Amino acid sequence: MADNKIFLSEKDMPQKWYNIIPDLPEPMSPYLKPDGSIIGPADLAPLFPMELIKQEVSQERWIEIPDDILKILKIWRPSPLHRAFNLEKELKTPARIYFKNEGVSPAGSHKPNTAVAQAYYNKKEGVKRIATETGAGQWGSALSFACKLFDMECTVYMVKVSYEQKPYRRILMETWGANVFASPTNKTKTGKAILAKDPNCNGSLGIAISEAVEDAASREDTKYSLGSVLNHVCMHQTIMGLEMQKQLQIAGEKPDIIVGCVGGGSNFAGFTFPFVPEKLKGSKIRLIAVEPTCCPSLTKGDYRYDYGDTGKMAPIALMYTLGHDFVPPGIHAGGLRYHGASPLVSMLVKKGIVESRAYTQNPCFEAAVLFARTEGYLPAPETSHAIRAAIDEAIKCRETKEAKCIVIGFSGHGHFDLAAYENYNSGKLVDYAYPEEKIKASLKAMPVITPKM
Repeated sequence: MADNKIFLSEKDMPQKWYNIIPDLPEPMSPYLKPDGSIIGPADLAPLFPMELIKQEVSQERWIEIPDDILKILKIWRPSPLHRAFNLEKELKTPARIYFKNEGVSPAGSHKPNTAVAQAYYNKKEGVKRIATETGAGQWGSALSFACKLFDMECTVYMVKVSYEQKPYRRILMETWGANVFASPTNKTKTGKAILAKDPNCNGSLGIAISEAVEDAASREDTKYSLGSVLNHVCMHQTIMGLEMQKQLQIAGEKPDIIVGCVGGGSNFAGFTFPFVPEKLKGSKIRLIAVEPTCCPSLTKGDYRYDYGDTGKMAPIALMYTLGHDFVPPGIHAGGLRYHGASPLVSMLVKKGIVESRAYTQNPCFEAAVLFARTEGYLPAPETSHAIRAAIDEAIKCRETKEAKCIVIGFSGHGHFDLAAYENYNSGKLVDYAYPEEKIKASLKAMPVITPKM
């Protein structure tokens, strides 16, 4: 019988990150300033350390992972690849289902893979403090952990609805020494302006990003750190997909389908980007990006230039977007509530290399509960979206009698999300698909931004 878990030894860990930019079907569109001109390294220097700026635009396919980063990653990496035998049996499917378990990290998700790297490069350049945003708290937890390891201060602007829904995430961040504020706050111009319009605003990732960027730009000792979307963040996450490739080879498997959830996109990118080159060479592997219907940037958004944040302080990027003013409802998958998606992931969706689909909350929690009752691991609400899609694909295999290999990017555990599970178990979880007319109104309000080459 096949193994339940496939491990790699620490010496088998990837020593380099994979940068997809040289392998894209066309050159990536540049980031822009508000006037439409192209952003240069000097424009990003107030926010990011220079080494991360270089990684953001690098044309090198492989970038060495420094030993000091590898040493910390080895606290939990390589992460295991599990075979979901019990789930397969429950579904009566001939499909072989695997999941790459990123819930084993100290923060309980994939986020420390880039948090450790970003803290390291900031520390090397003498940065004393980092400001950031967080949705559900997974990114804030990861950066708080990483900053503590490098003896740096960390300030986190946490989307207010998640701050109230997930107090234990806040406590975890504070335990690692971070200062955590419910966004929008009265501490920034952006936050004050939004609260003046709507004192009861639930917040959004776009707002929290604006507050963190404003914080970082106003202090000499502070840089900004983003947990998703940007190229260097996606690249740091490829350590997951590179490990997964080795583990699938050990299992004698070639994946037919890889599914991952998408908010900003770094989690999905990390699991799937190492498989894109073979897809471009003609492989029939399917890469499925899954998002919530309440924030359907890939499935219902426009592919166009937009601001990365509500306050128009972050770089402007070509991406699938619902509009920078878009404020989604407070679903429990707080990490999937970003108005846009990674420019890299967006391009691959636009080119048909990546598929996208969206689900409401209840079907995702139904899948998560089935997963927990068969495999034992309680998924984060974000992760449940990938599990829902994988189960649907496995059911199709049951109907077609195809024995496909399906791999789930298990992005994190749901131990801090028990209130959400309580709502689901008691029938109180409300499904929400963002109304088409509101999406159209948000997109119509967006300015048309044309690059000045």
